[in-house]
Amino acid sequence: MALYLLFESSSGYALFHAQGLDEIGQNTEAVRNSVADLNRFGKVVQLTAFQPFESAIDGLNQCNSVSEGLMTDELRSFLELNLPKVKEGKKSKFSLGVAEPKLGSHISETTKIPCQSGEFVLELLRGVRLHFDKFIKDLKSGDLEKAQLGLAHSYSRAKVKFNVNRVDNMVIQAIFLLDTLDKDINSFSMRVREWYSWHFPELVKIVNDNYLYARVAKLIEDKSKLSEEHVPALTEILGDEDKAKEVVEAGKASMGQDLTPVDLINVQLFAQRVMDLAEYRKNLYDYLVTKMNDIAPNLASLIGEVVGARLISHAGSLTNLAKCPSSTLQILGAEKALFRALKTRGNTPKYGLIFHSSFIGRASSKNKGRMARYLANKCSIASRIDCFSERGSTVFGEKLREQVEERLEFYDKGVAPRKNIDVMKSAIESTQNKDTEMEVEPEEASAKKSKKKKSKTEDAPAAATNGDALEDGKSEKKKKKEKRKKEQEADEEDGKTNGVNEQDGTAKKKKKKSKDEAATNETTKKKKKKKSQE
Repeated sequence: MALYLLFESSSGYALFHAQGLDEIGQNTEAVRNSVADLNRFGKVVQLTAFQPFESAIDGLNQCNSVSEGLMTDELRSFLELNLPKVKEGKKSKFSLGVAEPKLGSHISETTKIPCQSGEFVLELLRGVRLHFDKFIKDLKSGDLEKAQLGLAHSYSRAKVKFNVNRVDNMVIQAIFLLDTLDKDINSFSMRVREWYSWHFPELVKIVNDNYLYARVAKLIEDKSKLSEEHVPALTEILGDEDKAKEVVEAGKASMGQDLTPVDLINVQLFAQRVMDLAEYRKNLYDYLVTKMNDIAPNLASLIGEVVGARLISHAGSLTNLAKCPSSTLQILGAEKALFRALKTRGNTPKYGLIFHSSFIGRASSKNKGRMARYLANKCSIASRIDCFSERGSTVFGEKLREQVEERLEFYDKGVAPRKNIDVMKSAIESTQNKDTEMEVEPEEASAKKSKKKKSKTEDAPAAATNGDALEDGKSEKKKKKEKRKKEQEADEEDGKTNGVNEQDGTAKKKKKKSKDEAATNETTKKKKKKKSQE
């Protein structure tokens, strides 16, 4: 059976024919040894056809389709043109070697071309890849490397592209930084307490909060300078006038040692650094809340932004968390305890990161495991909705939170909760109502615009009809005037014709008179001649 090899290079599709191969003695080690030698490999594998890509964009599209296991129209026409035709009902005398099994299955389904992919085919394709520039004659030395580099850059750029509003990587980095900031702020504030306590030890018992302690230490500086003038500023920081007065009185009777100005400056600078870190931590928390509401709104509304972000970061991404079953999500973060329990055959852990949720803290000790299992179930549903839904909304998260609250009441008081089907139906109805409201608003706006347009169009024909009426009135007057003019012109023409006729009559009479006078003159002349002759 003849073997053809399909090689997808960065510059185009290439089809090779492997000759002189024995199916029974196909040994991958022998092929692996012969791949390095071009003389031996060139006798076995020969180029049959090569079709270059039209452009870099076409190459990227072909590469994406091949990676997804899909056969494009260009690849299909290339194979059908250069491979022997497959007759229906008969066993084919050749097979096509493909590197991707998914692509081979898709080719065999659509074109009925038998495809195979294994170690033997992969070794042959490895040799083709190694000596590909030798098979193509017109290919220059650096062209193939440039094509590979350009296609690799465009392919990786296309794969890295993401939706800016749904980046779970930002949430993972933010929650990691938030945890490290908590540790650093805690350790730094303890260092400020220890350092400033040498100067003012009574302040530790009065101010318990680390951030407020750093602000007060920054304000006081030297305890010997404390007076009643500092009370308003201290009340603004502490929020209690009695505490501010107590700080002033403690400063007057303090047992601490005096510090040099240089030491006090260093303490103040470090306290300012702790304050800046605490403020940055607040801003980072606000950023995390907004990102969680964009990426996983249902999970955030169900279990909280911080716990939801910790679950996403531990799973690796929101997609990985959505793929996890509820039993895995329940013990995320307790892997050491789980494997220790499996190794020692002890009790497995009931909860992991999900323990930080307020629901498990509110549950009784005997119901904590049951509550963790139920909460993990709802969290898995919320994460799947957030991951695979096109529109982000908190409707399902709020409904799932109501279910968890009802389950808590059921464990404590015995109140029967609602069924899951009813709750999901109500959530779906509420989302549909929101969608319809969103659709109705632009429709109303368009309706208003259309009404305005209609009113304008109605006004236009009304004005047109009024104008027509005016024009009709004007035209009637014009018609009357024209009729009058025509009548006058007709009368004038009749008068002219009558005058012309009268003039003609008089002229004829004059002519007749002149003719009669001429005739009488002639007769008189003749009579006179006759008389003279006689």
